[in-house]
Amino acid sequence: MVDFGGWDMPVNYGSQIEEHHAVRRDAGIFDVSHMCVIDARGPRVREFFSRLIANDVAKLTQSGKALYGCMLNEAGGVIDDLIVYFLTESWFRVVVNAGTRDKDLAWMRGIAPQFGVELTERTDLAMLAVQGPNARAKVAELLPAEHRDAALALDVFFGRELGPWFVARTGYTGEDGFEIMLPAGEATRVWRTLNEHGVKSAGLGARDTLRLEAAMNLYGNDMDEGQNPLESGLSWTVSFENPARDFVGRKALEALKAAGLQKKFVALLLEDRGVLRGHQKVVVAGVGEGEITSGTFSPTMEKSIALARVPRATGATVQVDVRGKLLNARVVKAPFVRHGKILVS
Repeated sequence: MVDFGGWDMPVNYGSQIEEHHAVRRDAGIFDVSHMCVIDARGPRVREFFSRLIANDVAKLTQSGKALYGCMLNEAGGVIDDLIVYFLTESWFRVVVNAGTRDKDLAWMRGIAPQFGVELTERTDLAMLAVQGPNARAKVAELLPAEHRDAALALDVFFGRELGPWFVARTGYTGEDGFEIMLPAGEATRVWRTLNEHGVKSAGLGARDTLRLEAAMNLYGNDMDEGQNPLESGLSWTVSFENPARDFVGRKALEALKAAGLQKKFVALLLEDRGVLRGHQKVVVAGVGEGEITSGTFSPTMEKSIALARVPRATGATVQVDVRGKLLNARVVKAPFVRHGKILVS
C-alpha cells in the first residue's frame, strides 16, 4: 500500500505483471474510488462548463455523452484533466483526479456562482473500473435483467443511470470496459462477486503500465499547471472552433500558438537495453534537450517505452540519459498498445 493523492492505494494484489496481462487478455478490476465525482446543477450549467474547460461541451448533444478535457488557469497551464458527462440541460457530472480534488473544487467554486451553478461532491459514491476484452460481459452478469441490455448497448464514452448505479463505457487502460459509480456500501460485495466471476483484482502498478502503453496522460507527470495542453499531447482536447467561446486560458493558448510552440509531446521506444523512467534527460543531437514525463517497461511489448516533451525540431531518433549512459530511442506514433494489439513495431 502507498499514499496516492492522500489515499492508501494498493500497488498490486500479488503480481503486477499478471494483473496487467489479465486486463489486456480478459478482465481486471481497479478501485478508483479516490477519484472525485462532482454533480453540477443549474439552468446555466452548460455555459459554466463552456467557460471552465478548453474542450467544447457544445459537442455534448445526447444525454449520457462524455467529454474528456482540461481545466486551465489564465496562463494556459493545466489545473487538471477530467471527464464531464452531459445528463440533462440542468445536470452535468464531472470526474476529477484525487490529488487535485481540493484545488479543483476551489477553482470550480470560484466560477460557478457567475452561472448560478450548484456543485455537490458525491462522497457517497464508490467507483470501480472493470477493464478488459471480457469486462463488459462480466459486469452485465451482475446486473438485473432489465438493465443488462442497456449496459451492453452503451456506446464508447457514454454513461447512464441503471438503477442505483451509474455505468460509463470509459476507462484508463486502452481496453474496453466500464467505470461504475455506485453506492459506497455496495463496492465490497460487487468487487468480490466480480472476483468470483474471474475478474482479477488490479492495483496502481498495472494501471500505470496499461495507461502508458495506451499513451494516456497522467496528471502531475505528463502535464500540470506549469505546462500547457498544446505541448502535452492534448491539442485535440482544445477547441478553438467557436471564436465567441471565451474559455479560461484561451487567450494565453492563442498567444503561445502565435509566438510558435517550442516543445512537442512524443512517444519513445527504447532501442537499447534499459528502462525509461520519468525525468530522464532526452538528448536531441543538434537541436537541444527534453525530458521524459512518463516511462516504464511494457509487459505487453517486452520493451521500454516513454512519453516525453522534446524540442519542436526533434526528428525520428533521440538519445536518453539513463544513469549517465546515452541510450538510443526511436520516436514512434502513439499509442503503443490498444485493445490487446501492439501498434508499434
